[in-house]
Amino acid sequence: MKNFNHLVAEQMQTMEKLLYLQSEIERCEELEQELNSLEEETELESIRLEIAKLKIELKDIHQTFEEQTEEVIRSYQNAKVTV
Repeated sequence: MKNFNHLVAEQMQTMEKLLYLQSEIERCEELEQELNSLEEETELESIRLEIAKLKIELKDIHQTFEEQTEEVIRSYQNAKVTV
């Protein structure tokens, strides 16, 4: 059960990263809209690159979270069988 608790703790850290990245993407997208309305092309391109980078990072962390979920489930099932 110790392994299960450790896996859950790791997964919670990953969830925090996911939530942080999602909020950063939202913040950047709001800034993108503002810059677009001001027709600030240089700044707009910069924020679009940042959004793309964050979305790639979010996708990677989401994949990690899914893998951790599967590992947590396996660990729980193994702990349940041995008890």
